[in-house]
Amino acid sequence: MPGPIPIIPNDAGPDGHILHSLTLFGEMLRRVGLDIGSGNILDLVRATEHVSIGKRGEFYQAARSILVHRKQDLPIFDEAFKVFWRKPTDSSSTMDLRSMGEQRRFRKPQVGAGQDEDPGDAGTIQGEPDDDSVQNVDLSRTYSAVEVLRQKDFSEFTSREMAEARRMMTGLSWDLGQRRTRRLTPGGQGQLDLRRTMRKSLRYGGEFLELSSRSPKYKNRSLVLICDVSGSMERYTRMLLQFIHTIAGGFDQLEAFLFATRLTRITRSLKYRSIDQSIDEVSKAVPDWAGGTRIGEAIKSFNYQWLRRVLRGQAVVLIISDGWDRGDPELLARETSRLQRSCHRLIWLNPLLGSPDYQPLTQGMKAALPYVDDFLPVHNLNSLESLARHLSALGPDRNLGPAYRPPAPEDPEPAAAVKVDRPIDRLNLPTFQHPMWGKNRD
Repeated sequence: MPGPIPIIPNDAGPDGHILHSLTLFGEMLRRVGLDIGSGNILDLVRATEHVSIGKRGEFYQAARSILVHRKQDLPIFDEAFKVFWRKPTDSSSTMDLRSMGEQRRFRKPQVGAGQDEDPGDAGTIQGEPDDDSVQNVDLSRTYSAVEVLRQKDFSEFTSREMAEARRMMTGLSWDLGQRRTRRLTPGGQGQLDLRRTMRKSLRYGGEFLELSSRSPKYKNRSLVLICDVSGSMERYTRMLLQFIHTIAGGFDQLEAFLFATRLTRITRSLKYRSIDQSIDEVSKAVPDWAGGTRIGEAIKSFNYQWLRRVLRGQAVVLIISDGWDRGDPELLARETSRLQRSCHRLIWLNPLLGSPDYQPLTQGMKAALPYVDDFLPVHNLNSLESLARHLSALGPDRNLGPAYRPPAPEDPEPAAAVKVDRPIDRLNLPTFQHPMWGKNRD
């Protein structure tokens, strides 16, 4: 991005370039993470007809009220305004200007003390000298657009930010460790291999001069993803599908399932190199996209149909859901317990857990949490990095959780016996009658 362009007052001639300056300013705000559209820039151009551009404070307040839509974007806008509409000399920034598209303005950035200049101070905006002077950057408080993207919630991502986030996710390393198989491999410091030892002794006339051994064989641990695509998860679905497609490229043994009211296997759809083609195939395969949520029935379908086929020797299972369930809580608790006792590690990823005010108060989360090994957030890129580190630190020991036990039914109180006098039915009498039956005894 070129350097700051001087603002020409409203009465500038046809050679003025205020529109070009405002366009470049809007592009700069988009690069640092603000949601700025062409309509907002046009509104700002119309506002210049009623605001004196020569006064810095009035122009700053007008631009701030039109271009800022969220409270957390206010400090970013203030710093961007100070950088773009800065004076030609004696100015410094507390942000990393190279992340804001001004790489060509930097030759050798110098470290300088930060200034507390308020962009709303009254004053005129002066022109810029012809030379490309070096600006001072305060490196004690650097701020990067990449860091903003790491902390931004997935539900607020734009299409351009999704592409950048996908590029960042490809740099994550996923290592689930290895599992011990039942087979043995030659070599190592394990137990004595009598068959191989006797075969080698034939070279020396039956003398046991070489002793062979065998040790356990290890394989990479597999991963199973079970993701919720119901209506309550709709704002996170697109980004989570990109996460599943990206992580699928790093595992040889990965199984992926989606569910809302029923379970659907999408492992074959993730084989496409293009993420858009994969999502199109997944949308065709899932009949209940953005529907209701029945987590217990989905996990039960996995346990009865896929558990023995895809859990290759204690795999790690990731369930991605917000916990909003319309099914039976006891069914969810029972099937979650069975799944946890069948895998190496059961991890529940909840995008709502990233909020500091979140509490697992829904009946679905209350029923499943006692049988979950790890309860982690998955709402931004920083949470994905924490998940990658957590998976890499998993130990070889398996954590066998508690078995599900249904609540004991309450014993009903015994009802008091009521004696009822019934008349004698003479039509249904027994064939044998006592001689004294029906006679009064005095």
